Amino acid sequence: MRNTSMRNTASLACWLMTFLVGTESNGWAQDPHLAYAYPAGCQTDSILELTLGGQHLKDVTSAYISGQGVEIEVMDWYRPMTRGEYNAIRMRIQDAREELIEKGKTNPSVAEVELLARVTDEQKREMEIYLERERDIKRQPNEQLEEELTLRMIVAPDAEPGKRELRLVTETAMSNPIWFHIGTLPEVRESEPNDTDPCYVINQMPVIVNGQIMPGDVDRFSFDAEQGQGIVVEVAARDVIPYLADAVPGWFQASLTLLDEQGRDLSHADSFYYRQDPVAYFEIPRDGRYTIQIHDSLYRGREDFVYRIRVGEFPYVTSYFPLGARCGSQVNVELTGWNLESTTQDVKLPACDRHRSVEWFALAQDPTQTTRLPLQVDLMADVFDQEPNNTEQEAQEVAIRNNLHGRIDEPGDQDVYFIGRSGRLVAEVHARRLGSPLDSMLLLIDKEGKVIASNDDHEDKSLGLQTHHADSILETVVPSAGAYLHISDTQGNGGRDFAYLLSLRSPEPDYEIRVTPGSIIARAGSITPITVHALRRDNYDADIELALVDPPEGFALSGETVPGNADHVDLTLQIPDQAPEEPVLLKMVARGRRGSGDRVWLNHEAVPSENMMQAFIWHHLVPVENWTVIVNGVPRGKAPFEIASTSSVIELVRGKDVFVPIRLADNANPEQLKVTLDSPKEITAEMVVGRNRQIAIRLTTTENAEPGQRGNLLFRAFQETPVEPTEANLNPPPRRTDFGYLPAVPYRVAGRRR
Repeated sequence: MRNTSMRNTASLACWLMTFLVGTESNGWAQDPHLAYAYPAGCQTDSILELTLGGQHLKDVTSAYISGQGVEIEVMDWYRPMTRGEYNAIRMRIQDAREELIEKGKTNPSVAEVELLARVTDEQKREMEIYLERERDIKRQPNEQLEEELTLRMIVAPDAEPGKRELRLVTETAMSNPIWFHIGTLPEVRESEPNDTDPCYVINQMPVIVNGQIMPGDVDRFSFDAEQGQGIVVEVAARDVIPYLADAVPGWFQASLTLLDEQGRDLSHADSFYYRQDPVAYFEIPRDGRYTIQIHDSLYRGREDFVYRIRVGEFPYVTSYFPLGARCGSQVNVELTGWNLESTTQDVKLPACDRHRSVEWFALAQDPTQTTRLPLQVDLMADVFDQEPNNTEQEAQEVAIRNNLHGRIDEPGDQDVYFIGRSGRLVAEVHARRLGSPLDSMLLLIDKEGKVIASNDDHEDKSLGLQTHHADSILETVVPSAGAYLHISDTQGNGGRDFAYLLSLRSPEPDYEIRVTPGSIIARAGSITPITVHALRRDNYDADIELALVDPPEGFALSGETVPGNADHVDLTLQIPDQAPEEPVLLKMVARGRRGSGDRVWLNHEAVPSENMMQAFIWHHLVPVENWTVIVNGVPRGKAPFEIASTSSVIELVRGKDVFVPIRLADNANPEQLKVTLDSPKEITAEMVVGRNRQIAIRLTTTENAEPGQRGNLLFRAFQETPVEPTEANLNPPPRRTDFGYLPAVPYRVAGRRR
């Protein structure tokens, strides 16, 4: 990489953006893809070099990290030699050898051949690296990981600890975010080879150990401990990179083992309950040296199998009770875990005006390290289960509009509640979402023993990092004679950790909003597509209106409605003609009527998110900190036409063509104008020209379209200009000018008209 150093203070207000303003590009390079950072974190008041792996990193000029107190300098770019580059140099060497032989050198030396072939020392080193990589039978080539970028990071003493979002920026694009952890503990890195005898002995605790697992790799670290010490070993793998798009399972599944001096297994963990990242506690039986061993459970590995291990005698909370409380109340939380100075703590909950918000609270344990837990803050009253309530004969009578707090105390246990009031009921379990291992099952049974409703798992799409949605929810009607509500663990497990918060309420239709992508870089004056996802609850089916909050001049939405029968909609964002001097943090709000004809509006702020893929197939909406837009360049030429429909919504008919009139600029040639349609797949678009320069877009809707289907049409406009033939090319292809997207246009599909 050219020796370009761009510093980044990590503050958007101070971020150097002058190189973005006013630049113009003849073409758009591919967006940089960031796969991993190693190490994936550091201590405050430190200076380090870290390696970022990914693709399309050569033109990166700066890096952005959220929060304050961090400076970043881009140092160097590296990509190993490709097969094509290796073969090209090898052919040059072969040609040079043959040329020397033809000139009478029967046995030319290697030096003579390389001199004639103009092979440099650097190329020879890269060829050796290429061959070494090719000989490694365990290596799994992946072009998305091959490029490396070296950064120099300076972290201030007062930098706030926690997860940060790290992105890379080129002159025309911004990468996906990746997490980078900043903490207060000392940090060390593994030193290969450390498969058998550990190369690194941990000489202070607590400490963070950073490493990478390659194919078949096993990493080991040793530490000295005294009898009676309670050592906690906590692995962060998914907490570093939550999803691997092209790996099955879709993350690095770490396997953790603790060994004694004789190499005997003393403790082993692949996970902790349902959590993918393992954690283990071990009380040292005698003075001696102990070894931590980590590998992938399937012995996979590559550069993005990055981990961080926290080792030491620090407090760790494994479970707590209750899982939440009423707004404005004070609750005494019971804590279970390791190395705890106190097993109870009084927590004052904030006042609130909404249901089911989750707040995080710091625990007064070790003042040098942060221990936090989530509590659900709710408007409804709290009721605690009264044992024994294991059978219908012992059932505890409860009313709706209450939060029930309980535990499945032992394997095979269940809690039974009697609901005596008839009417519509929503029973919703909050357990796994709040850290409990409970895999809940709900059954509602009438007095005759008939099952009215049941539910095991319910997917909560608002939790983008959760892969096993084990909380239950059922919506049903309680009969006039009342009914028994049973809660248990699906797997028959139980214990002190198996806590739950069971919400009983009437249906409360509501929604949440996510907007993707969470980071946008766009050319001035352009129109860029975005997607808004509606996460609907309790059968909420109203239209949701979208709007930007106090946007800078020039930013605007088109197609700003999520139809009531849709869980997402594609729309467009207009970018101003004049590029702002700094990145813009946009905000979007949504509002929808509480019910049909209701004058009450439900208002929510859209949460910016990234749409992450797991194991080739599953997608997860993972929230990011800010909805960031970077604008650069000068406006490209605008399309010489616009849609002239007099209706705000285009009415489409299945099996028929609909023509959308176009308003044409005076100097435009209608024969050269074209459009394509991004979505939906049941509709196709074609530009057609009639008499007297009349022009329209012909929309054809297939029979597969559902009557009542609604959404937005995203057109992309371009022009194809004929090119004069030459003797060398008698039939040249037309020159294509891309105008980008048009503003999104709402549509609705009707049935076939007779």
